[in-house]
Amino acid sequence: MSLNKAVETMMETPIFAGVDPKRLRLLAFMGESLTYRAGELLFKQGDEGDSAFVTLSGTASVLIDIGGEKREVAEIGPKQVFGEMAVLCDIPRTAAIGAKTDLEVLRIDRESFLKLLKEFPEVSLQVMRFLATRLEQTTRNLGDAQARIKTLESA
Repeated sequence: MSLNKAVETMMETPIFAGVDPKRLRLLAFMGESLTYRAGELLFKQGDEGDSAFVTLSGTASVLIDIGGEKREVAEIGPKQVFGEMAVLCDIPRTAAIGAKTDLEVLRIDRESFLKLLKEFPEVSLQVMRFLATRLEQTTRNLGDAQARIKTLESA
């Protein structure tokens, strides 16, 4: 994928919405374009979180090990970012990611991602807004799931 196409895709991702395209061009330039075939694993749950990814095309599965069985808990479509939590928090991967379809991603290593955040505060602010919104959605989803469990338990 060309650098311009990667920047255009990043401009349409919620985590980078509103970020100056020049900053995104720098990030795309520091990144590495990778392709995976459907069924390939990008990383395993528990792996070191050494990079974040932008989905350029295709779809990925978020897989969590539950009782020794991998279960898909979410799907990641084009123009989304994943893996950023492990990079920001310096924690192991909380889930595995597998290519659900043929997949093209831009891999951004921890050093480059953090350098961008340190040098350009407006990018840090946008990333914080994105993560706060995601946390709000996750909290709401957790509340809904707990309500459904209580309903099932009382039936």
